[in-house]
Amino acid sequence: MTRKRPKIKKDDKVIVIAGKERGKIGAVLKVDAEKQRVIVERVNIIKRHLRPNPNTGKGGIMEAEAPIHVSNVMLICSKCTKPTRIGIKLMEDGSKVRVCKKCKEVID
Repeated sequence: MTRKRPKIKKDDKVIVIAGKERGKIGAVLKVDAEKQRVIVERVNIIKRHLRPNPNTGKGGIMEAEAPIHVSNVMLICSKCTKPTRIGIKLMEDGSKVRVCKKCKEVID
């Protein structure tokens, strides 16, 4: 079974639409296309308890962003500043670009 490639890319501004972090807005830091997950800046923070070792130095509690499924985030259009679905448009030169479904503006 082949999976669809996510239409959300790194550095896109997204809003979380489901889960305990619903309503939070942030930039995408990383996209894992194979697992269909994204890491969003300052969203879904988890705490890790680290043991001291020679490589990391001191131990303690580290906070980091955990991945969220791509279906739980929605892209925010830079033109109309609203959460929107993403469409694909074929340009005259044969290249594909992402398009806002609300205002029909090119996102890329």
